[in-house]
Amino acid sequence: MYTEPEIIVGLDLGTSKIAVVVAERDSRFQDAQIIGVGYAPSLGIRKGLIVNLEQAVQAVRMAVQDAEKMVGFEIDEATVAFSGIDATSVTSRGMVSLGRVPRQVGVQDIERVIEAAQSELAVPSNRVTLHTIPVKYSLDGNSGIDDPLGMTGIRLEIELQSVIVPTSVLQNIINCVESAGITVNGLVIKSLASALGSLTDEETRTGAVSLCIGGGTTGVALFADGRPVRLAVIPIGGDHITNDLAYVLKIPISKAEMIKQQISLLSDENEDAIEVEARGRTKVLNVPDAIDVISCRLEELFTEHVSKSLADQSVHMFPAGIVLSGGVAKTGGIEIFTTEVLNLPVRIAEPLDSFQMPPGRNDCEYTTSSGIIRYIMNKERNPYRYIEAPIEVLRSGGVSAYVAAQRGGHQRNTKSANGEGFRHFLEMVKKSMKELF
Repeated sequence: MYTEPEIIVGLDLGTSKIAVVVAERDSRFQDAQIIGVGYAPSLGIRKGLIVNLEQAVQAVRMAVQDAEKMVGFEIDEATVAFSGIDATSVTSRGMVSLGRVPRQVGVQDIERVIEAAQSELAVPSNRVTLHTIPVKYSLDGNSGIDDPLGMTGIRLEIELQSVIVPTSVLQNIINCVESAGITVNGLVIKSLASALGSLTDEETRTGAVSLCIGGGTTGVALFADGRPVRLAVIPIGGDHITNDLAYVLKIPISKAEMIKQQISLLSDENEDAIEVEARGRTKVLNVPDAIDVISCRLEELFTEHVSKSLADQSVHMFPAGIVLSGGVAKTGGIEIFTTEVLNLPVRIAEPLDSFQMPPGRNDCEYTTSSGIIRYIMNKERNPYRYIEAPIEVLRSGGVSAYVAAQRGGHQRNTKSANGEGFRHFLEMVKKSMKELF
C-alpha cells in the first residue's frame, strides 16, 4: 500500500545566512533523502543571537519560501539549529544499583541512572537543559560501554553531558521562527549539528574535533568513542575578520568582506597589490598586510579559545584531528595554517550528504544544515542518544517553571527539586517517544 513520504525539515539560524533543508523518507527506518535546500541572507542576528526580531522573522520567511519553491510544497514545521553563545556544557555522573543479584539492564534502569546524574546539577531558574547526552556507561566498574541495555550486572554508572542554555534565548528563537509561520518541533545547538553533518563514523570513533567557523560564532564539538564529550560555542567568527580588515586597512565593510574571500593565507609576499574602490578613490592594499590581519584573528581563535576547549583533554584522544567547516573554512590555506597552530591534522569538510544537495548549496557552509537531518534520524533510532527537552518545556520557561505550573506552586531550587523536575522531563520525553513510535 502506497503511503506519502514523511517530510523532515531543518532550519539553520545563522549569523550570515538562514538555510532550510528539506528531506523525505518512505518508511520509518530508512535514511532520509535531502530533496531541497533553501537560502536567504541573515538579518537581525548578531553573534548567533536575535537582535532585531522583525528582520530575523523576515529572513526566515525568505529562506522558507526559497525552499518551498525548490520542493514544490508548503513547509509548516522544522527543527531549528542555533548558535547559543551563552550555552554551557557540564559533565555529571550517576550510579544506580541493579540489586544484590546480577540481572539484565532494562530501560527503566537507564532512565534511573540518567536521572541520578542529572539530579547532581543545580540548573539556575533562568536556564534550561536543552540536551542531555550520555557519554559513556560503566557496568560493575567496566567502563566504555556504549549501550548497556540487555547486559547483566549489579551496578550501573553513567557519565552524562548536559548542554544548558538561557531560557530567554530559546524562547526568542521559538518566537522568531513561529512568527514566520513555522512550528518549531525541536531545537539543536549548532556545534552538535555541524559535527554530525561533517564527521565520518570513523572520525567520531577514533576521536576528532569539529570546528564550524561561521559568520558570528565558532562551534566546537569534541568526539571520542562515537560520542560528543564536549560542546562549546565561541563568540568569534568570520565577521570579526571582516571588521579587523576594515579597521586596519581603512576600507568599508563591504570591501573588507570581498578581500577576505579573495585572500589566501599561502599567497606569495610578492603577489600584486589589491586595488579597492572606496569613497570615490582607488586605494592600493598590500596582500601581506591583509594576510597578517586574517592570520592574527585566526591565531587568537585557535590559541586562546579552541585550545581552552582542548586543555583538559588529552590531544591523543583526537588522533583524527580537526575537521573544519563553516564559511571561513573556504579561506585559502587555512588547512595548513590550522595544522601549524594546533599541531593536529586538519581537513576541510563538505556535508556528508553533499551528493544529495543542490550545487552551490553543498559545500562546507552547509554542514550544519545537513547535520540537522542526521540529528533527527539519530534521535529516532536511539531515543537515549540525544535526549532533547520537549518543546512544551521550552515554551513554558524550562523544567522548573513547567513543574511549578503543573502544581500551581513554587518549585524549590534544590538537588532533590532538580531531580523531581527531571523526572517530569523524562516522563514528557517518554510520552513523546511513544507518540513517535
